[in-house]
Amino acid sequence: MKVEEKKRIFSGMQPSGMITLGNYLGALKNWTNLQDDYDCLYCIVDMHAITVRQDPVKLRKQARDLLTQYLAVGIDPEKNTIYYQSHVSQHAELGWILNCFTYMGELNRMTQFKDKATKYADNINAGLYTYPVLMAADILLYQTDLVPVGEDQRQHLEITRDIAGRFNGIYGETFKIPEAYIGKVGARIMSLQEPTKKMSKSDENKNNTILLMDEPAVIMNKVKRAMTDSGSEIRHGEDKPGISNLLNIYCACTGKTIAEAEKEFDGAGYGAFKTAVGEAVVAELEPVQKRVKELEKNKDYLDQVIKNGAERAGKLAARTLTKVQKRVGFPPVIR
Repeated sequence: MKVEEKKRIFSGMQPSGMITLGNYLGALKNWTNLQDDYDCLYCIVDMHAITVRQDPVKLRKQARDLLTQYLAVGIDPEKNTIYYQSHVSQHAELGWILNCFTYMGELNRMTQFKDKATKYADNINAGLYTYPVLMAADILLYQTDLVPVGEDQRQHLEITRDIAGRFNGIYGETFKIPEAYIGKVGARIMSLQEPTKKMSKSDENKNNTILLMDEPAVIMNKVKRAMTDSGSEIRHGEDKPGISNLLNIYCACTGKTIAEAEKEFDGAGYGAFKTAVGEAVVAELEPVQKRVKELEKNKDYLDQVIKNGAERAGKLAARTLTKVQKRVGFPPVIR
């Protein structure tokens, strides 16, 4: 299959915290399965990250760490475009233009803004409010066919489609209307201490999350402290959120089905079960951690990946932005 015949997928993560086991099993692991069948762009969305105050030194380090971890899990920079959002200026330029085609009422309906405005009440800035427009620009800039989205991002994809349709209706066919990518569902990993909440890299309680780079002893301790449920039966069910979460983690790491795991631990105690879960996580993350450490020693290689990714993304982005600028009436640049 030729590259130009492949459908294009765009996705990204914020470098505003360390990757968790939930990010890895729910998204990153699946991304590696897409790279042979799709033309994929995987972005480190650092421009989105500054809607919340960041330490500049820490943000730069986290952005590089995230890119390194993209590579370590098996995302191939030769098959995919991996880049920093801030290195491709067309994101911001298209974002401004699309602001002028987005209605206040649409932004007022965005539930994530309401959630973040409550969480960061001392910094309710315009960027936080118009975040979905920049996200629309991220997607539309590359004539994206498919966007992998979780339930919390579905609203953002809908507003992206609305903005693209409105622009196309005024100026003619300009943007591809993206669809949600419904592929193999990654494991939904919940908080270890609060198993009714999704595991989050922004969680302040370190015992709630397993980080991709946690040491084996740290992983084992966190799993052993994980909340369980009343009774001693190891089974999956809505009435057993703690055990269900640990079963999901175990199965995602071992490839076993829930039924197989339930049978394996039939009659076992919670202690033995948690030990097995911890060991499965350690075994799953060990090769990734080893690869991260190897990559971190190869500064020149990482720098080249960053440079190549920005150049490749920039060329694709320029095609769309030039077309958009012409459509809205901006004068051509005289070279």
